[in-house]
Amino acid sequence: MREIDRVTGVVLGSAAGDALGAPFEFGLPGAFRERFPGGVGTMCGGGGWDPGEATDDTQMAVLVGESLLERCGLDLPDLFDRFRRWAAAEPKDIGLQTEQVLLGGDPWDLAASLHFQINARAAGNGSLMRASTSAVYFAARGRTATMDAARRISALTHGDAAAWEGTAILHELIRVALLGEDPVAAVPASLAWVASAHRERWAKVLAPGWHPDHATEFNGAVWPCLGSAVWALRTTGSFEGALVAAVDLGGDTDTVAAVTGMLAGAVYGAAAIPRRWTSSLHVPLPGSGGRVLRADDLRDLAAALAAGTRPS
Repeated sequence: MREIDRVTGVVLGSAAGDALGAPFEFGLPGAFRERFPGGVGTMCGGGGWDPGEATDDTQMAVLVGESLLERCGLDLPDLFDRFRRWAAAEPKDIGLQTEQVLLGGDPWDLAASLHFQINARAAGNGSLMRASTSAVYFAARGRTATMDAARRISALTHGDAAAWEGTAILHELIRVALLGEDPVAAVPASLAWVASAHRERWAKVLAPGWHPDHATEFNGAVWPCLGSAVWALRTTGSFEGALVAAVDLGGDTDTVAAVTGMLAGAVYGAAAIPRRWTSSLHVPLPGSGGRVLRADDLRDLAAALAAGTRPS
């Protein structure tokens, strides 16, 4: 498989998972298979989402990718400003914590930490969900660079270092998969690069015997979200199978499926994503003058990120 197929699989696969899971968000386990008992799920829409419509997960990932390309690398003030303009445009969905950090009026380098000091809870999965584009961009720079970039981007909106470390692990697993290696087998090596204060808890949710039923938090938290995505990849044998398993867990289905889509897309490539999912896929971008990205736009974005150049 060509590397560009894996790269495109990360970005397009995450968006497809996001849109597939959105109508089932906050639903009960088994709702996806109940709706599609024949096992062939479609972009059905519902819950305020049109069929194939991506949520804040993919919208923020696009903002990350476009900032990286236009600023020729990681420009945190620019990225925070893009996030803030997007949040001010009243997107259909935005995490409560993310909204408070972005619209609280605090400077970019203090907003998340000040929020964490006051609320003492900031380990949501909101920085996992947007990691597809940054993971692709930084993959070629190696383990240290990609994990460090993940932490810094996460810290813009999440003051809890548990979220930084989870996003760093996701970046690293995607980097490994883009090399054609097994990201599940790379989990132990990845954990060695996690901050020691967080390593034990991450090791528990990423262990081979862990199951989403073992989670002690709602899967909107960073630990069960990434743990569930790795579990879905580990226990299935195809892109579609992994996504169905992720959505069928219930709860924060769009984000769990988006993260699963990144990993499964890197493993199986863009060609494995069903056309019935990509044909209606679209990403509205609030605050961007009515722009809407389609599947081909996401393919172009992925290729530009892999090359480190702006899309034509």
